[in-house]
Amino acid sequence: MSKEIPYKIYLEESEMPKQWYNVRADMKNKPAPLLNPGTHEPMTVEELSGVFCRELAEQELNDKDPYIDIPQEILDFYKMYRPSPLVRAYCLEKALGTPAKIYYKFEGNNTSGSHKLNSAIAQAYYAKKQGLKGVTTETGAGQWGTALSMACAYLGLDCKVYMVKVSYEQKPFRREVMRTYGADVTPSPSNTTNIGRKILEQFPGTTGSLGCAISEAVEVAVSSEGYRYVLGSVLSQVLLHQSVIGLETMAACDKYDIKPDVIIGCAGGGSNLGGLISPFMGRKLRGEADYEFIAVEPASCPSLTRGKYAYDFCDTGMVCPLAKMYTLGSGFIPSANHAGGLRYHGMSSVVSQLYDDGLITARSVEQTSVFEAAEKFARVEGILPAPESSHAIRVAIDEALKCKETGEEKTILFGLTGTGYFDMVAYQKYNDHEMSDYIPSDEEIAASLAKLPKF
Repeated sequence: MSKEIPYKIYLEESEMPKQWYNVRADMKNKPAPLLNPGTHEPMTVEELSGVFCRELAEQELNDKDPYIDIPQEILDFYKMYRPSPLVRAYCLEKALGTPAKIYYKFEGNNTSGSHKLNSAIAQAYYAKKQGLKGVTTETGAGQWGTALSMACAYLGLDCKVYMVKVSYEQKPFRREVMRTYGADVTPSPSNTTNIGRKILEQFPGTTGSLGCAISEAVEVAVSSEGYRYVLGSVLSQVLLHQSVIGLETMAACDKYDIKPDVIIGCAGGGSNLGGLISPFMGRKLRGEADYEFIAVEPASCPSLTRGKYAYDFCDTGMVCPLAKMYTLGSGFIPSANHAGGLRYHGMSSVVSQLYDDGLITARSVEQTSVFEAAEKFARVEGILPAPESSHAIRVAIDEALKCKETGEEKTILFGLTGTGYFDMVAYQKYNDHEMSDYIPSDEEIAASLAKLPKF
């Protein structure tokens, strides 16, 4: 007999995962290796260590070990805000009149406001352990930059953040949170780096992209003694750290005999989606259970649904390794949409491989429909969701309404990656009916893809 399910399911501190889960170990088709942009040979730990901390470089290339111990110092930090709750969306179910059961894993219950802190503290820890002075990074909506600035302040590291220019201008309070934690924040592309100046010359007046910001952050890291670059999404090491989300979710589901039919996550670079689904995907890959996984991306930056599966540069400046991923081209700069964290031109190699193998489906949604779902959710569930998270909410609502039509009693689970309290300009635009939808044309995407590296 199943237990009565409360509104919020909290695990005990003792039930927190002590290891991260590496889904690559269970994948029959491993993600293609990162390639050296000069030699086109697989990157080695030594080569990656010139950009990343050495232990992170080793994690990046590890596709054999299914579980990796979480250092005690990181576990101690996690205890400040983890375990995070798994919430039954009873009020949303009632408002929709659906027979579906809806759950969401809420990752916004920390000062950074999002799941990004799970990897930020890990990457900062390894930088501190290596004896570094500081780290550089990029940020889109600002959640990653906020999380990293918090982690660096905690550990006494310097933090330099290149923030996508459109978000820097739209989200000034997010910028100020980073500065409060001691980070140096620069709008990207900027005149402070060679790559930034080159991008500004090539694209005058550009609002920027994550690919631009990555290029600048990497340039500063490799040219500054005692610094390394850290990334908030896309990389396999980040999905590894974020697996704590899925492990906690799975433990809570098992504890209350909850069996998700559909698992949904927003998808920009893949950190949240990959972290949420990895342990469930492991069960599917091992033949222990079956789930439907849905990646939700913005129609303005549709790498999975309209991109090409190919090797591409991870950054606009073409200085980072080549990754095989679903991509729109490293030079693709999406329209100035309000989901700043979903503005990356490509998708995690792990997520891309799973998608190419047919283990994940993908949908793209327009931002006005996303904010419609966000407001509906906020009014009945009492949490103002981040624009990024609201992509998952949109599809969760769509799936629940399908159940209303068919009478199916599916169990729907989605990741609520964070809160939207620093995204009020976006909500204002929506409420004032000034928000529009931009979908890139086939010609625009084709022109960008035509510039993919050929070798």
